[in-house]
Amino acid sequence: MSTSGVREVHLSSDDLASRVRTIRSFNRFYTRRVGALDRRYLSSPFSLTESRVLFELANRGGETDALALRRELGLDPSYLSRILARFERDGLVRRERSSTDARRQVVSLTDKGRSTFADLDARAVADVTELLSGLGEADQERLVQAMATIQELLSDAPPRAPFVLRPLRPGDLGWIVHRHGVVYAEEYGWNESYEALVARIVADYVDHHDPARETGWIAEVDGEPVGSILCVRKDEETAQLRLLLVEPKARGMGIGSRLVEECLRFAKRVGYRRIVLWTTDVLTDARRIYERAGFVLQKAEPHHGFGKDLVGQWWSRDL
Repeated sequence: MSTSGVREVHLSSDDLASRVRTIRSFNRFYTRRVGALDRRYLSSPFSLTESRVLFELANRGGETDALALRRELGLDPSYLSRILARFERDGLVRRERSSTDARRQVVSLTDKGRSTFADLDARAVADVTELLSGLGEADQERLVQAMATIQELLSDAPPRAPFVLRPLRPGDLGWIVHRHGVVYAEEYGWNESYEALVARIVADYVDHHDPARETGWIAEVDGEPVGSILCVRKDEETAQLRLLLVEPKARGMGIGSRLVEECLRFAKRVGYRRIVLWTTDVLTDARRIYERAGFVLQKAEPHHGFGKDLVGQWWSRDL
């Protein structure tokens, strides 16, 4: 180990030297492509680091521990402090001492901060969308899979099979109906009336589809479908999340949360102000995902459906 704390790497072969050059070349290419070298990220008033701080604050919900934020991003304490001080001067954040531990500083976005992040997030989505639009569907999937592989190999988290989300393709809606029928029969003993309900939901989606404000996603692992979700129109200001499913063999990978997150982002981006969903009391894993995503239980009603006595629940959240 060198005195600077950087591990010394002894290149023992031409192959290793070639790999190092390839990785460094990719780093130079990608930092230029995503605008990491620009003084202002996405032509905004913020650097890439400042934009990432805003992202973390917006996606953690409520108040955020400044120490946890620093550790998550690996930032120098004084550097993060300067960023937060600037945000505070600009009216984007509030910084306060924790009511339970005076040693802790908690940070939260103001309304102006949330609005600023929403604009920045929309710019980022547009930038990535433009990048993908220049590629065919097969190349888009190759790109996303390659990025997932890089993240898996270089992450400190335990290795797990990478998954990708993609838009619906022909055949997917049939898969959704089939797997909902099978999974809920095997796990909860629901009868064929549930599969019939899913089929009607899918048929309505096709018959009344508004491509500007409705869409769906499939989660895949190694090219195999393992999850689904739809975002549909309930009324002009309200979206509805429907048909969330994660195959039993793919649970524990964060797929359900990622599908819900994608649904929420889409609903907000296309102009909905609120999103709702209907579920039942027995789907405890799904309910935990909804609660973590900010949904609040609005109404619960006992009913007999799918061959069982259940409690139907309506959940909602603002966007």
